Amino acid sequence: MNNNDPSATLTGLETIRGGTRVCAVIGDPIEHTISPIIHNAAFRSLDMDFVYVAFQVRGNELERAIKGMTALEIVGLNVTRPHKTSVMRFLDAVEGTARRIGAVNTIVRSGNKLRGYNTDGQAAMEVLSKMSGPLSGKKVVILGAGGAARSIAYYLSKTVNEMSILNRTRAKASRLAREVMTYSGIRCRADPLNTTCLREEAAHGDIIVNTLPVDVFPIFAETLIQESLIRTGMVVFDANYHQTDDFLPRAQQAGAKVSDGLEMLVGQAALSFELWTGRTAPIDTMREAALGARRARAR
Repeated sequence: MNNNDPSATLTGLETIRGGTRVCAVIGDPIEHTISPIIHNAAFRSLDMDFVYVAFQVRGNELERAIKGMTALEIVGLNVTRPHKTSVMRFLDAVEGTARRIGAVNTIVRSGNKLRGYNTDGQAAMEVLSKMSGPLSGKKVVILGAGGAARSIAYYLSKTVNEMSILNRTRAKASRLAREVMTYSGIRCRADPLNTTCLREEAAHGDIIVNTLPVDVFPIFAETLIQESLIRTGMVVFDANYHQTDDFLPRAQQAGAKVSDGLEMLVGQAALSFELWTGRTAPIDTMREAALGARRARAR
């Protein structure tokens, strides 16, 4: 590399022109995201004149940000916490599955109209099916009741036998449990997220799904490990792709089948990519970029 050549450090940004089409992710916080690395690798691999960027958008800025999507002719947005539910009221239409879930993680602009979709649940379902095999007859314990939990609960409720939702705010868990029972008919209970309820539900669960933030989950992860609530053959899925503790290796050592959220992130990104572009996502390229980004951040 010629260190005296300014363009040598641009890593492809010199190809951005006035006509380059823009996609983005919004959330708060957003510094942790590796989605730009995943999508820009996909665009480069298909020689598409697109770029993907990240914007921090606070709750009181959300409506203006969504209106700005049309004004700036942004092709599509991914939406991450804490906006997956609140963003829905600012859209012109919401696809049926996303409306039933009550959360949107992908927005597509068509002219001046914005339509919301949810690609999280389908991606998570594919990961869990590979880990567990047939899901019928299983009991699932979901930690959290936010946007990711809603989408995962919706898809799992189509096949599993029973579900428990534990959340710090019990009222939020109760609303989600009632919705699950309404659209699926399975037994779904809600409890506050504390060590007592965690012990009771995890002791009878076949699948544990964590959607809690990385700064909250370790407290409960330690309970699961120390009290031997993780058993041989149990499936443990942490929707976070950036791990801050050794919970998953310890759960695997206890005999569980484990996965973090990286494969779900890649899967939902591929589905979003196809909604925005109409082209088949280069998922192997996207996965390689995601793994490389995570390795780089771990150094």
